Parts: sequence; C-alpha cells; structure tokens
Amino acid sequence: MKSHYFDPPRPRLFGHRGDSAHYPENTLPAFQSAVDAGMAYLELDIWTSRDGRIVVHHDPDFSRLCGVEHNVGDLSLEEIRSLDAGFNFCLGDGGQFPFRAKGIRIATLEEVLVEFPQTRINIEIKQRDPPLEQSLVKLIHDCRAKQRVLIASEKDEVLQRVRPLCPEIPTNLGYAETAGFFDWLQKGCAEPFHTPGNALQIPSHYQGQPLVFPASVKAAHQLGLEVHVWTINAPDEMRTLLDCGVDGLMSDDPKLLAQVAKTGLEM
Repeated sequence: MKSHYFDPPRPRLFGHRGDSAHYPENTLPAFQSAVDAGMAYLELDIWTSRDGRIVVHHDPDFSRLCGVEHNVGDLSLEEIRSLDAGFNFCLGDGGQFPFRAKGIRIATLEEVLVEFPQTRINIEIKQRDPPLEQSLVKLIHDCRAKQRVLIASEKDEVLQRVRPLCPEIPTNLGYAETAGFFDWLQKGCAEPFHTPGNALQIPSHYQGQPLVFPASVKAAHQLGLEVHVWTINAPDEMRTLLDCGVDGLMSDDPKLLAQVAKTGLEM
C-alpha cells in the first residue's frame, strides 16, 4: 500500500471531530484548534446533501448541532450553509452559547481537505443509502489526498463497496469484521484470520466488556492491524491505554491529549 497515512510516529493523536470540547464539532474552527494543539490526525464524519455534495456532520439531522429539524439529505448545500453550526454549542452549566450567530457553518469535506493539506484525515462514512462512496473517492483523488486519508465506517457493506474503488486507501474494520476479530481472539487465535482492513478503531469498552487490553492489542498487531481507541477524554484512561500499547487515541480535547502523550514520551 502506497498510503502515507501511517507515516507519522506513534502514538497517533486524533482530534475527534476536531477540538469538539471547545468548539462546535466538525467545523473548521474545531479542526483548526485541534491542529494548533498538535494533532497530526483529524477525525470527522460525512453525509451527502440533497444535491450530492459531501458535508462534514455526525448526526443524520441538524437538530443537535444547529437546532433545526431537517435531515442532512433533505437540504441542498446552499440551504445547509445557511444553518448556524454554532447555535447549540454550550460552555459550562450557565447556558452560555459563545458561538451562536458567529458565522460558523457546516463544512464540506473538500474545504477540510484543502484547508489542512498536511494533516491526516480519518473520514467516517455515516451514510448507508444512497451510496456516496464513488463521489467520496473522486473527491479524494481530485484533492490529491489519497495518501493521507483513511476511510472508516461501522457499516460493513459500506466498506465492501468502497474498498474495490480505492485499494490504495486504508480502511478500518466494520462492525461484523470487528466482531469476527474478537471471536477469533476468544478462540485463542488458533485459526487463520484475514481482514481487508488496516486499523481496529474501537471504544475501550462495549456493553460493559473491555475491548482494549494487552492480549487484544498484541493480537491486532500480529495481524498487521493498528489499534485506535475512541473517545478518550480522561487523562488516566489515556495513560492506561498508551501503556497498553495502542497505536492511537481519539479525543474531544486535543490539548489534553497532547499534554498526556508528551508526558508519557518524556518518562
């Protein structure tokens, strides 16, 4: 694989939806703050607008972020750009909305790729239908970004559609692929196991069960998989996971993550 996505030194530090602890998530100010904090990687989510433009947004609708009851796919890009992406961002318990009516808009993926040309981007496809994979791959190629992106999805069928379109771009493991990995691990890693993905991107726990521990990290590494853990915002958990040997951490608080990682490297 010719990708340079995995070239930076480990641990890989991701701004989860940018600096989403301090700025409206998945917006250009959030991404800029994460990069300024030292993040070599940004994590973001994508959908398509009614007119087929790829926009950066986590939820299927805009109620949580913008305070309007519209699905992403029901609006044109022009209509999406008219929304206030800082409307519902609140700091503290005092009901303060510091970014309301400040001109912060939903970003397109193209804007992010162009605005941060040196940053690795973890692109999670949230949309299952209609398929957006061909449009995504074309945009990545048009932006000359194929060597610095990873395409992720929880949905296995999305990954199965996108991988043949861009075998040179790394991917994560989907839900069923991840379950297969842990089933293989539980059975003692006795049988051969193959996955077309490159990174196991998982929470530290799922349904009360730990997913990230020395044996799971070691098994992933034996398969050539990196282990990236989300979403980690507590310093003690960051240290524990780094000590466990994970390859990367995703956090809403990039400044804190950078400080913890720096302290660990200096010890």
